[in-house]
Amino acid sequence: MELRQLRYFIEVAEREHFTQAAEHLHVAQSAISLQISKLEDELGVALFDRIGRNIKLTPIGKTFLIHSKAAIKAIDYAKEKVDEYLDPEFGTVKIGYPTSLANHLLPTVISAFKTKHPKISYHLRQGSYASLIESVKSGELDLAFLGPVPESTADIEAHVLFSENISVLVPANHPASDKKSLSLSDLKHDDFVLYPNGYVLRQIAVDACKEAGFEPNVSAEGEDMDAIKGLVSAGIGVSLLPNGTFYDRTSSLTVQIPIDTPEVQRTVGIITPKNRSLAPTEKIFFQFVKEFFDWEF
Repeated sequence: MELRQLRYFIEVAEREHFTQAAEHLHVAQSAISLQISKLEDELGVALFDRIGRNIKLTPIGKTFLIHSKAAIKAIDYAKEKVDEYLDPEFGTVKIGYPTSLANHLLPTVISAFKTKHPKISYHLRQGSYASLIESVKSGELDLAFLGPVPESTADIEAHVLFSENISVLVPANHPASDKKSLSLSDLKHDDFVLYPNGYVLRQIAVDACKEAGFEPNVSAEGEDMDAIKGLVSAGIGVSLLPNGTFYDRTSSLTVQIPIDTPEVQRTVGIITPKNRSLAPTEKIFFQFVKEFFDWEF
């Protein structure tokens, strides 16, 4: 069994057409047909039902496709890691991040990293808190920024980079909009705009309100930072958001107010896998991030 045969098989299976697969792979159709026939002979099963010019995967062909794609993905990944080992400055890093760090932290870090390591590529993927953790565990992502930083587990290593305060965001016409700071209990009669249940920033806000002696009345929910800020600017309610999300804020419709009591903070950091070692290029990025925030703070 050859890698070439598996690649040909996957292409034909996904297109259900020999001619289209041949055109995409830039090889003769007869070459693809020959290699798939050899593959079927070696396996001792028919991978395709051939009905005239049409082809369909057989039931065992569908199973073989799933595992063939996984095998090719693993081999391509292994080859990529070998290339990175030979020259880490030409590798790729797959980085995850949540929406709350997309406004300032991520662009700042990536811009600084690109200046120092211009030949390293990166693939960025935004995701929810839980999905980012799972993606690092599974290897879909090499590492991920998170806030707050979760506890280290058997699968992931958590690294705190810094802590940041969380402030109140109120509409510009709110009675407290001219205050330099406030106690969270001052907002116990206000409506709140928060992330939906299951989002970590919602839990931080609810816990802070409970510490201040009240249960927040959530009148609206938003699944991203822009939606929440937009709802606050429309006067729907107030919100609690990390200070890092207020960089370059130009809206005159809302006001950020620091919280005196209770102190509301979150940690911000990066998670890496425990079940595998970071590849050379990943190590370069990880070390850069740690040194970057040591210098920043």
